[in-house]
Amino acid sequence: MSAIDPLGHLKGRKGAFRIALIPPEVLDALNDGLIETVNLNEFLALELPRLARSVAGHIGLDAQSERLADTIAMLGAFKPMQRHGHIARALYDLAALHDERDAVAHRLATHASDVARCWAAQWVTLSGLPLAAQLESVRRFAADPHFGVREIAWMAVRDAVNASLDEALVLLQPWVRDADPNIRRFASELTRPRGVWCAQIEVLKAEPWRALPLIEPLRADTSRYVQNSVANWLNDASKSQPEWVDKLCARWLAESDAAETRYIAKRALRTLSRQ
Repeated sequence: MSAIDPLGHLKGRKGAFRIALIPPEVLDALNDGLIETVNLNEFLALELPRLARSVAGHIGLDAQSERLADTIAMLGAFKPMQRHGHIARALYDLAALHDERDAVAHRLATHASDVARCWAAQWVTLSGLPLAAQLESVRRFAADPHFGVREIAWMAVRDAVNASLDEALVLLQPWVRDADPNIRRFASELTRPRGVWCAQIEVLKAEPWRALPLIEPLRADTSRYVQNSVANWLNDASKSQPEWVDKLCARWLAESDAAETRYIAKRALRTLSRQ
């Protein structure tokens, strides 16, 4: 006889449209790291000190350690997203001293809380591994079922890709042919010339055609998630190389009658269409 999940009734919720309307039971479960956030309001409502200590205990670290306490004490001095980076760093440093570091890392990467898994994804940035190893490490987060973890995944390796762009463009080519649309979308979103909340890739702003081996295979992708990313990629490029994007979309439309290609091209040209 299978055990009944005491929090099962919370996992199908849609999420409150105001922070003040989040039920106390949901907040408690979120802050104890027992369930995932389902919208931005829940994410913003988190009590990070409580969640950090809960997660530390879950993965076998000392929740009352001086290292974690010092980090928690200074969180208020940083912007919201920066706070997550500092917590991830504190947990990473504590894990480095643990006798079973790999087991601790696995528990964090597979944690019930999406925020904990985001911290695990940020460990990839801290690892100092070569680019190929960073991409291999971040893949599980790129395929994560939670949208928030997938966003942190590409941001975690964005700087490394920017620093070794030619290598990245080769390494990511198998990703755009992967069966998982989350993996395909990761390769596109990661290399957007401008992107969101991240450093711009100046080389691809000036020469977007260098990434064509990644973008071309996605021109008729069946996933709307991927389509939107490709369209945004090209829209980014259109702000610095409008003629190239216009010609590329014209070629795609001439060579493909797919509805998916028409959708991508229309969204890709939205900035140019307004000019």
